[in-house]
Amino acid sequence: MSDQEKDVVPVPMVLIDQDSDPDATIVQLSFGDRLGALVDTMKSLRDLGLDVTKGSVTTESSVIKRKFFIKRLGRKVDDPAMLEKIQLTIINNLLEYHPESSEKLAMGEVFGIKPPQKKLDIDVATRIFVEDDGPKRSLLYIETADRPGLLLEIINIIVDINIDVESAEINTEGLVAKDKFHVSYRGAALDNSLVQALTNCLRYYLRRPETEEDSY
Repeated sequence: MSDQEKDVVPVPMVLIDQDSDPDATIVQLSFGDRLGALVDTMKSLRDLGLDVTKGSVTTESSVIKRKFFIKRLGRKVDDPAMLEKIQLTIINNLLEYHPESSEKLAMGEVFGIKPPQKKLDIDVATRIFVEDDGPKRSLLYIETADRPGLLLEIINIIVDINIDVESAEINTEGLVAKDKFHVSYRGAALDNSLVQALTNCLRYYLRRPETEEDSY
């Protein structure tokens, strides 16, 4: 690897997976080839009252991916506020031990030493897609500009229109959040009118902070 390639800051990725294991929340973290054993990150997660077990370490195209299994009181974490804490704890540790990551993370503007040079335009970055995932639930996919508190914001929007969130996959890729939610309404997949209502609400609220900042 050349010195120029070493100077390129990789894109940090934090994946919180609620679907793959019936008993545990899976967290996968990568930051190019720069991650160590993440002992401090695991300690910080345990300080939240969580049981943390180290999982596999894989390498794909020089990118090291480390996986943890997390439980709370013997089961997977289903509290949205705690999932948000897990995400922020991991990113805060990444910013502390790899400060160069701040220029590649939306959270770097709030907590890092060097904010991202270019923000994502929320209207351009936001994609919302809903499809049936069997007769009893739908899969909601959201891709939007990341920011602190985004996960809770999305779940509150969904719950406010009486849609149930069954599980989630929260994926932070640098400046972008790519989240999936299994949702249902009264035990069934969402019909077209609910899909339209949910999509409209999410588009309005996800871009509202940008709109309010620019209005006078």
